[in-house]
Amino acid sequence: MSTISPSEALTLPPAEDVFRITVGLYERLVDQGDLVEDQPIELLNGVIVWKMPKGPRHDACSARCRRAIEGLLGGVWHLRVESAVRVPDYSEPEPDLSIVRGESDDYTERHPEPPDVGLIVEIAETSLARDRGTKRDLYARAGIPAYWIVNLAARQVEAHGPPVACSYPPPSIFNEDQVVDLILDGSLFGRIAVADLLPKQP
Repeated sequence: MSTISPSEALTLPPAEDVFRITVGLYERLVDQGDLVEDQPIELLNGVIVWKMPKGPRHDACSARCRRAIEGLLGGVWHLRVESAVRVPDYSEPEPDLSIVRGESDDYTERHPEPPDVGLIVEIAETSLARDRGTKRDLYARAGIPAYWIVNLAARQVEAHGPPVACSYPPPSIFNEDQVVDLILDGSLFGRIAVADLLPKQP
């Protein structure tokens, strides 16, 4: 049986001819083993897409972000890493980091949905166009109150939120020598130095 690798060029049909997969169908395919759960894919706007590859700078940044954020959360919120967020009816992205209400045990039978999420963080190196486009718009339409892009190339944080009429206003840009406020449900949980989120320069 032939397969198509992610690197092969495809001629795609127009958008109106594409069958969009619902979150429910996508989850059933995963549960039945028709989609391997650890494949580098996610569901965005009803289409199964390859996740962008992650290099060592991305992984180092993810670890630094996790360390900087986790200690500020207390018991009301917890941090998830590359875990699914269910956005009915057509998306189930797996953001690099998400801050979710409650404890991890609250989500043993379901994925968090937008009302459960306080902040999503995407770390952008090869994925910057998608993070500023498809994912930003998806999170805004879902009502995610805060969305950060940790831009590795520019060494800055692009902080969005909260959305207005299903769109984020232009982001606040925080450079490497600045701090960004971690605000959840309108409360300030702490201030994080942008330099603490970024991988060290060689």
